[in-house]
Formats: sequence, structure tokens, C-alpha cells
Amino acid sequence: MRKPLFILATFTFIIGLCSYEQCVNNEFSFKPGEKISYEIAYNWGILWVNAGEVKFKADTITHYGKKAFFFTVTGNSYKYYDWIFRVRDRFQSIVDAVSLQPVWFRSDIAEGGHEAQNTYHFQSDNKSVNIEKTESGKKSADTIQIPACTFDILSATYYARSLDFSDYKPGDRIPVNLIIDGQYFELFIRYLGKETIENRAGNKYVCIKFSAVVVEGTIFKGGENLIVWVTDDKNKIPVMAEAQILVGSVKAYLVGYEGLKSSMDAEVEDKREEVLSH
Repeated sequence: MRKPLFILATFTFIIGLCSYEQCVNNEFSFKPGEKISYEIAYNWGILWVNAGEVKFKADTITHYGKKAFFFTVTGNSYKYYDWIFRVRDRFQSIVDAVSLQPVWFRSDIAEGGHEAQNTYHFQSDNKSVNIEKTESGKKSADTIQIPACTFDILSATYYARSLDFSDYKPGDRIPVNLIIDGQYFELFIRYLGKETIENRAGNKYVCIKFSAVVVEGTIFKGGENLIVWVTDDKNKIPVMAEAQILVGSVKAYLVGYEGLKSSMDAEVEDKREEVLSH
């Protein structure tokens, strides 16, 4: 099973609830028009190499007469990195604007010499999903049964950002229901508390920290090897993520954002710079 380049910037945490209920009981942390971008870096030994970029975009559309969220993520390797491993990935997800349940999902993956497409059609009762796959020129179709509040990997990102972590203690586990590459998985994330981190540009953020289980594939080791830091404010923007791969490790760094629903309250002002500026 191949994993897209920007898997680190995608958060796979879902709690199962009843059909047609809101899977998120609190206010959504995003709004249409939000854009967030990341840089992906790979590590071998002591060397870090900037390998590519990931861009998230949230929008709205009308789907069968109903308002819906339309999420898009693109992941590309930089041209100078293409000779090592070329990546041109695109994920799209249509999500009910009230329940935040996925309605439709498509992935177009081009990594190295490998190309694949997955399309999911979630049924209105939220208990099954029709899956269409094309890989290496071969097409297949299947229908699998799923519990309510099962998400694709993209809609899970926006769902997870709206979770309320205030009810959890460090070490607590949160169940996960997720479809990856046409397969259903019951995973979990582990809340690790809060931590202030600094990005490569020198910006400091107060963050919520947690780990997540990564499904073993051609790149990633299986197990609880994904660590994520998201802003401890109403936006819950992922600031950094790190995962161990079969050779070395990989990180995703926040490099830009616009159109946030709420003010960025998690960024820590540098008091030393304030003193110097007067």
C-alpha cells in the first residue's frame, strides 16, 4: 500500500457516533476560503532535504441541492527532487455541511512510476461505501460496510481539527474509523498534552500534541509513529508533523495560511524583539 507524500499533513482521527448526528458536537474550526500550506522535508542521517509542498483548501459547493463543503489537497515534489521521487497527488472530498460526514471522495496519485485513482461514494445511510479503484490500468469495484462517522483521509483532517481536546488527559486514546486505499481501519490517536514549539522561521506556537497510528505501507513503518502539533486555539491548524519511515524520517512544516475563521491566538510573541523595537 503506497502512501501519499503529504500523509503527514493529514490527520486521521475519527470518533464513531450515530447516523445523521453531527460527528462534531462543537463549532467547526474552519470556514470556506481557508488555505493552508506546508513544506515537506525528508531526513537521512543528519541531512534534511526539502522535498515538496502540500496545499489545503476549504470551499463550499451545492451538491444535489444541498450545501456541502468541498476540500482539496494537492501534494507535489519540488522539480529538483523529481529525479529522486516524483510526486503529483491530488485529493478531493465533498462533505455534508451540517453533519461533516463525507459524501464523495477521490484521490489521484502519481508517485514515481506508480499511478492510482480511488473514488468513494458514501451511501446516505452512512453505513456503506461504494469503492472504485484503478491501479496499473486495472479497474475494480467493491462495496464495504462501515460504522457511522467513518471518514476518508481528507475529510478526517477537518473533522479532527474540530475535536475538543479539553476533555482528555495525557495518555488518553481516541478511537479512529478511517478508509485508506479502499480498506476500513479502526485506529486511534493518543493525546500527549500541550507543548510550545518553534518552526523553522522562528515563529513560536502553543500547541496540542498527539500521536497517531500509521498504517504500514511501502514508505511508512506501522505503529504509533506519527507525532502532530496543532495550534491550541479555535483554528487548530497543524503546525508540524513528524513520522518515522523505513529509511530516516519525514516532517511537514507550516509555511503559510490565509482565510482563517478565527484569529491566530496560539502564536507566542517574542518579548525580546518587543524590547529591541522600542
